[in-house]
Amino acid sequence: MYVIESKGGTITCMLLALLFLGTWPAIMTLTERRGRLPQHTYLDYTLTNLLAAVIIAFTLGEISPSRPNFTTQLSQVSYTYIHTHICCWFLKCKVFLSQDNWPSVMFAMAGGIFLSLGTLATQYAWAFVGLSVTEVITASIAVVIGTTLNYFLDDRINRAEVLFPGVACFLIAVCFGSAVHKSNAADNKSKLQGFKSLETTSSFQMETSSIKEGKAKVGTADFLIEVEKQRAIKVFGKSTIIGLAITFFAGICFSLISPAVSLATNDQWHTLKHGVGTL
Repeated sequence: MYVIESKGGTITCMLLALLFLGTWPAIMTLTERRGRLPQHTYLDYTLTNLLAAVIIAFTLGEISPSRPNFTTQLSQVSYTYIHTHICCWFLKCKVFLSQDNWPSVMFAMAGGIFLSLGTLATQYAWAFVGLSVTEVITASIAVVIGTTLNYFLDDRINRAEVLFPGVACFLIAVCFGSAVHKSNAADNKSKLQGFKSLETTSSFQMETSSIKEGKAKVGTADFLIEVEKQRAIKVFGKSTIIGLAITFFAGICFSLISPAVSLATNDQWHTLKHGVGTL
């Protein structure tokens, strides 16, 4: 298995991760605004994830002979096979389970479930509160809760006086993000006074409304109506509180991924038998 051990390689991977993390929400939001259902987008997302995982496992996972490779680790697992298929959420987990380290495997599976739920909720949050607000709130909640849980899981080995001021900055970002959403909702409500309000305007009214021919100017009432007609998730007629609730739920799900993976790899709760290695 190939492991990056240099600082330069690590920083390069981090920059690539930031690039990819910043682009996939925009692409998925664009597909929803063009009428593709989030369920179908998420199916594409999960299949691509599975394909990428298999390719990486049999390439980078096989490179270094000095470390345990992917096929060697597969040969060490035994008898029990779990196939979890939740078709309504398009979640498929197929895991070979060792008889001894099953608690670690279950924690890893829990992290995957949190990731799936968070991603699904995020797609709906993008429609309700917008891409920029959703990413700020979900990422900040993930940092605040995830960092706090990991701090206690790791037996407080980090310096709290350095760690938590940074966490507090992310907590402030959550508050600002919520305020921006409230401001945007009030702004949209004033632009759509002819439709009474965002809470009382139905999708049918949007479909039957007449707008000026040609491309509407971004930010105008005509533009909002045009986007509502094209998008897969209809948000007019829905309470603005729903959007924030979905966003906070997504952030909580994302915040639990890192603690679950940490429990799977470090076994802080001592769920494994003596001498059994972690994942």
